[in-house]
Amino acid sequence: MSDVFYRTVKQITSVLLFVEGVKDAAYGELVDISLDNGKSVTGQVLDSRDGLAIVQSFGETQGMNLEGTKARFRGETAKLSVSSDMLGRIFDGTGRPRDGGPPIYSNEQVDINGEAINPTAREEPSEFIQTGISTIDCMNTLVRGQKLPIFSGSGLPHNRIAAQIARQAKILGAGEEFSVVFGGIGINSEEANFFRRELEETGALGRSVVFLNLSSEPSMERIILPRLALTTAEFLAYKQDMHVLVILTDMTNYAESLREVSAAREEVPGRRGYPGYMYTDLSTIYERAGKINNRKGSITQIPILTMPGDDITHPIPDLTGYITEGQVVLSRDLHRRGIYPNIDVLVSLSRLMNQGIGKGRTREDHRGVSDQLYSAYASGKDLRSLTEIVGEEALSESDKKSLRFADLFENKFVNQGYYEDRSIEQSLDLGWDLFSNLDKGEMKRVKDEFVKKYGKWKD
Repeated sequence: MSDVFYRTVKQITSVLLFVEGVKDAAYGELVDISLDNGKSVTGQVLDSRDGLAIVQSFGETQGMNLEGTKARFRGETAKLSVSSDMLGRIFDGTGRPRDGGPPIYSNEQVDINGEAINPTAREEPSEFIQTGISTIDCMNTLVRGQKLPIFSGSGLPHNRIAAQIARQAKILGAGEEFSVVFGGIGINSEEANFFRRELEETGALGRSVVFLNLSSEPSMERIILPRLALTTAEFLAYKQDMHVLVILTDMTNYAESLREVSAAREEVPGRRGYPGYMYTDLSTIYERAGKINNRKGSITQIPILTMPGDDITHPIPDLTGYITEGQVVLSRDLHRRGIYPNIDVLVSLSRLMNQGIGKGRTREDHRGVSDQLYSAYASGKDLRSLTEIVGEEALSESDKKSLRFADLFENKFVNQGYYEDRSIEQSLDLGWDLFSNLDKGEMKRVKDEFVKKYGKWKD
């Protein structure tokens, strides 16, 4: 660590300091920023050129002045002390304890930016993760090592869904160690208290590591927090042989912080003012999920983001969709009708679903049940639009059954209690219960042998 303090601060913006005369400042290098009132904050080098270092402050720059502010460059990047003692603990956006417990002391300190996984070392995701939510487990299956985002909107219950998944998620099979790393990015105090209370009261905190950055805290912590969470997950997965589920909410707040820093640096903006490198930056987070050959542990990601104006073509969900393997989309219409979880299965997708289902993983009839549910529900929703024009009286008996099926699907299959933890067998059996409301001859997407084995029609 250098003992040299630079008093050559040329300019201070809302989040950045421009320090002149600095030689060999490294990208990502940590900086101690001291104010003339005795206070100090930590910063990080964003750019270094021609003796000018651009430093991003992790605290407020309010009260800093050009004459009294000095900077010391540590000569090291941001690192996190990792240990299995982190399980059951709650930390802030910089890795400091916020649960009143002691700091984590460990000989193992890891760079929070991680290392890219060699593509040839990646193992293809294949094991089923049960969330206890039928619309995910049966229709948009999550598999170990996948990154499956949830696209939500302002005011929708994505936080409740995130808490339910954190509480209920499990790997089927004996002897599998499973943990959850939860990252709250720019959430308000009410949301933070909700997550903390839910995890503590249900006992899920014991197998979880929680990082929380509040909306009232420095926005720069929102850029660090996902990397702290993933660094912890990598330690648990690859050093402790655990299967780790990482839940990050809300990635929209992360992207807004990126835009704030980009604007402060006076960079040429990209789509809707977001930096042109946002795709690359998001990929450094999402691509840290996966499985590695000859390693027992794994990292699965569920990033959650709110779509501004419910616009799925907005740059944040749009770029996220390119990087990840599908998406789970929440419906405002279902939410208005009191259906929870309000997942719209027709626009949701899990691209790795086929690799985690079937005999020996879930059940032999899983693919067929899912396809038949999609088909019958889509037909029923189309008929809803038709009945608004011609009336239900103009429909055939078969069409009326399809119309009723859509209502039953939403109210019986999609809708479930917040504390209702359904097994995959229960979800599939519920699908067969719904099929009994259709004509047996319409079961064209399920093999006949499964219709005979699992069908519940009265002969």
